Amino acid sequence: MTDTLFPPRPAPVVPVTGAAGFPVGRIFCVGRNYAAHAAEMGHEVDREAPFYFTKSAHAVLLSGQDMPYPPRTNDLHHEMELVVAIRAEARDIAIADALDIVVGYACGLDMTRRDLQAQAKDKRRPWDTGKDFDHAAIIAPITPAADVADLASLPITLAVNGEIRQSALLSDMVWSVPEIIADLSTLYTLMPGDLIMTGTPAGVGAVVRGDLMEGRIGDLAPVTARVV
Repeated sequence: MTDTLFPPRPAPVVPVTGAAGFPVGRIFCVGRNYAAHAAEMGHEVDREAPFYFTKSAHAVLLSGQDMPYPPRTNDLHHEMELVVAIRAEARDIAIADALDIVVGYACGLDMTRRDLQAQAKDKRRPWDTGKDFDHAAIIAPITPAADVADLASLPITLAVNGEIRQSALLSDMVWSVPEIIADLSTLYTLMPGDLIMTGTPAGVGAVVRGDLMEGRIGDLAPVTARVV
């Protein structure tokens, strides 16, 4: 049956440098993947296995666009992250083969309604309303993997109104990109169009209307957005 009550919602498309666009299917996010960030949030890192939460594909906001301040929060936080774009189907992939299914990398912002997240944690409820909302995944253009050398050595920074708030190296991640991909592929069949947001360094904090966020990772296209 092909008839629908209304037109299907189109998939968000993220630009890819020098190539066709990347239609987003799912967004997986890694929690507490930098020890210093876990500590600032009052947690210890569990090296036994990474854990994940998700955002809807329709949470995507392309870099350079304004981010409307979301409803029902008074504590909107920035979380700067490396984003991994998946190009092929994979299930139970080996760590040694994990990078073979990566089309490229991007700068991203995992925006968080921190007060709603904290309330959910206190009541042992899911984080969905704190993490998955309109414009909560701000994504810069994707740089093809072939154009990215020595990924782990790259610096990752986030500035608000020109002031650096987050600064680290990707090598500070508890779980590397290949380890994340391999582990995630034991829980889901990864598919073309999946994005993985790989966690944020220490220094997360609130932004208010008028603030300009600019995140950088090495020579990847920066992610920028103004809160309005």
